[in-house]
Amino acid sequence: MIQTPTMTAEQFDEWVWLPENVNRSYEYIEGSIVEVVSRSKPSRIAAYVGGRISIFVFDNKLGTVTTTDGGYMVDGERYIPDAAYMSFKRQPVPPDDAAYNPLAPDLAVEVLSPGNSDNEIDTKIKHYRAAGTLAWIFDPAARMVTIHAPGKPAVTLNEDATLDGDVLPDFTLKLADVFSV
Repeated sequence: MIQTPTMTAEQFDEWVWLPENVNRSYEYIEGSIVEVVSRSKPSRIAAYVGGRISIFVFDNKLGTVTTTDGGYMVDGERYIPDAAYMSFKRQPVPPDDAAYNPLAPDLAVEVLSPGNSDNEIDTKIKHYRAAGTLAWIFDPAARMVTIHAPGKPAVTLNEDATLDGDVLPDFTLKLADVFSV
């Protein structure tokens, strides 16, 4: 749900640190504040996908992985993907105490919940693409994932497919396993 009033990104950066907001998760989407709330199934999918990415990234010493507590500045917006990967090549030393990493991630994983509006998701995809971020949008209801790579048309895979890494060479993920969690 988008809440008003709208504010600038700089005002939002101060607002999220107010005592009444610091223990909640918010995104800044085109001037509006959106509280991030998940549901059980999308949360399980996000944990599974994020966990698989984490193990691969850490075993191969490729970078860092965040989950729903890790925010990023993406093309002027503030997003908290369900999981995200940032390569050491792009950011050798990640920030320790930033609410929102100043760099957009290499990969953002978003798992749709019933509360996500089409406009909200379309806006995030537009900004991820503009920032050069690969976005995987998982739709638990349809049991599909749509891959949004910068400069390429979107590709949708059903649960019978295997997702490969693109920004994570040799990484694979059977979608049947993802949607069975």
